[in-house]
Amino acid sequence: MIRQLKLVGLIDDHFNIIPFVGLLLFTGFITFAFWFEYKRFKEKHPTYSIKFIYIYAIIFAGAAAILKLCSYLRLTELSGIGFLIPLAMASLIIRILLSERIAIVSGILLAIVGSVIFGISTKAAIFDAPMGIYLFFSSLTGALVLKKRQARPKMIRNGGLIALVNVLVVLALLMFQNTPFTPVGTGLSLGFAALSGFLSVILTNGLMPLFETGFAILSPIRLIELSNPNHPLLRKILIEAPGTYHHSVMVANLAERACEVIGANGLLARVAAYYHDVGKTKRPKFFVENQLNGVNPHDKISPQLSRTIIVSHPYDGADILRHYRMPKEIIDIAEQHHGTTLLKYFYVKAQELSETPIDESEFRYPGPKVQTKEAAVVELADSIEAAVRAMKKPNPVKVNNLVKSIFNARLSDGQFDECSITLKELKSVEKSIDETLRGVYHSRIEYPKDLKMKKVNPK
Repeated sequence: MIRQLKLVGLIDDHFNIIPFVGLLLFTGFITFAFWFEYKRFKEKHPTYSIKFIYIYAIIFAGAAAILKLCSYLRLTELSGIGFLIPLAMASLIIRILLSERIAIVSGILLAIVGSVIFGISTKAAIFDAPMGIYLFFSSLTGALVLKKRQARPKMIRNGGLIALVNVLVVLALLMFQNTPFTPVGTGLSLGFAALSGFLSVILTNGLMPLFETGFAILSPIRLIELSNPNHPLLRKILIEAPGTYHHSVMVANLAERACEVIGANGLLARVAAYYHDVGKTKRPKFFVENQLNGVNPHDKISPQLSRTIIVSHPYDGADILRHYRMPKEIIDIAEQHHGTTLLKYFYVKAQELSETPIDESEFRYPGPKVQTKEAAVVELADSIEAAVRAMKKPNPVKVNNLVKSIFNARLSDGQFDECSITLKELKSVEKSIDETLRGVYHSRIEYPKDLKMKKVNPK
C-alpha cells in the first residue's frame, strides 16, 4: 500500500506535512466564506434554501467530474489539452441562479479542488499550482463577466472575454515556467484555453433551461426574455387593451425603482407589472383606461355586476398566465396585486341605490393579500399610478399628498400583513414612487402663445 502511494506521488521518503496544513487552512477559510454567503443568501431568499443545496451540490459535483475527466485527457500526448476544461461554466450558472459573491467563492474552491485533482493525476505534486492559477482566473472571470441583465444570445460575448483571459493567463504561465515556445505546442495550449471560454458559455446556455425547469427557478435571463415587447402576451395587451398596456409600463417603472431601493428583485417587479393586468384583455372596455371614446358600459349595469367584472380581472389574468406557462412568481403577483381592497366607487354607488345596508365584504377583492415584497410594491405602484392618471392637473404637491394617502389607506387596511415588508421599507417605497412621479409631473414653463422672432438686420 505504501509503495503504491509512493508511486502516485502522495508520499515520499521526505514527506512534508506543511503543504497539507496550508491547503487545509486555505480550504477552511474558503469554506467558511462560502457558508457565510449561504446564510446571507438564505436570509434574502428564504424559499430558495433547499433548492440552493440541491443546485449547488449538482453544480459542484458536475464541475468536479469534469475536472477529473480533463485530468485524464491531460495524460494524452496532446499538448495543452488540460486547458480545455470549461470550469467557468460552473461560475456562470451559479452567478445566474444564485449570486455573484457565491460564484466567486465557489470558483476559488473549485480551483483548489482542480489543482489537487490535476496534481494527483500527473503524480508530480500534491497539487498543480499552475493549473490552479489558470482555473482560478477562468472561474473568476466567469463570475464577474456577466452583466446584471443579459439575454441568452448576448452571452457569447462573455465567452470571448473568458477566452481572452484564459489565453493571457496560459501565456503568462508558459513564460513564467520558461517553457520553450513552439508553433504546435504553444498554439494548441492557447487554442484550447480560448476554446474553453466559448465552451463554458455554450454549456451554460444548454444547461440553464434544465435548472430553471427542474427547480422552478425564475432566472434574470428568463425575466429579460419575458420583458421583450414582442412577447405574444404583451402584444395581446397592447392591441386589445392599449390603455392598460401603457398603464402597466408606467407601473413597471415605478415598481422596479422602488424594489431596488429596498433590496428586492426589481427586475421581477418590472416584468410582473407588465403582465399584472393581462386579465383586463377579457373585457377591456369595462376599464376606464381603455374607454377611449368616452363611453362607460358601467353606466348601463348594476354596481353588483360591475363589481363582478372588475373583481374578476386578477383571476382571469392568472388563468391567462397559466395558459401561457408563465412563471409562478408572475402569476402570484397578478393574482395578489389588489389583495382584499375595497371597490369604493361601486360600493358607494350600490349604497346610494339600495334601500338596505350593503355588506362591505361583497365589494372587496377575495384576495389573497400580497405575499412578497415585490407583490406589495406592484400593488402600491398600480393603485398610485391609476389614481394619479385620473387626477386633474397633477402637480408635485398634489401627487405627494395622494401617494401618502394611498400608502396610509393600504397600511391601515392590513394589506401588507402577510408579507415580510417592513414599515421602514414601505417608507422607502413611498419616497421612491413619489420622487419618480415628481419627475413625470413636474411643473413646466408656460410659453407665450405668439412668439415673435426679432429680425436681425444685416450690416
